[in-house]
Amino acid sequence: MGTDDRDGRPGREAPRGGSPEPAGAAFDRQVLLQRVRRALRRSADRDDRLRSVVRILSRGVRKYTWTGIYLLEGGALVLHNQAGLPTPHETIPIGQGICGLAARERRTVVVPDVGKDPRYLACSHLTRSEIVVPIFKEGQVAGEIDIDSDLPDAFDEEDRRLLEEAARLVGEAL
Repeated sequence: MGTDDRDGRPGREAPRGGSPEPAGAAFDRQVLLQRVRRALRRSADRDDRLRSVVRILSRGVRKYTWTGIYLLEGGALVLHNQAGLPTPHETIPIGQGICGLAARERRTVVVPDVGKDPRYLACSHLTRSEIVVPIFKEGQVAGEIDIDSDLPDAFDEEDRRLLEEAARLVGEAL
C-alpha cells in the first residue's frame, strides 16, 4: 500500500486546507518529466518506481494536495501509492466515481468542482477539483494517476499535458 509523504516536507506549510500557491502557479513540466523518467529507470521494483512518481508529482506541483496511482486488478482499480491524507477508496470498481469513469471511457477526466459532480467519491471535504489520467499498457487501461486539489478549477492544459505524459511513461515501465 502507498505512503503519505506530505508531513514534514520542506516548503509544505499547509498540506490540506491552505492554499500554498495559486491555481495557475507555474511548474516546469520538462523538469518534472525528466525526474519521472529517471525514477522509472532507477529501480527494478514496481512499487518503488510508482512511489517515486507519486512523490515527484506531489512535490513538484504544490496545488496537488492528493496524488495517487491506481492499478487495474481484475475489474477494479487498486490504490498502490499515494501522497496526501488517507483515502477510504483504496479499491474502486470500473465505472464508479471519477476514477472508474476515466478507466471505463479510456480518457482523461477533469472535474473543476467536485461538489457539483454526483459521480465524485468524496475522500476529503477539502477537495475542490480532480483530474484522473488513464495509464495504458499495450493499448489497454492498466491504471491511472489521480490528483485532487483543494483549489477549485485547479487543473489546466499544462496539468493535462504533464500528467498524460507521466502516465505514458509509467505505462511503458509497467
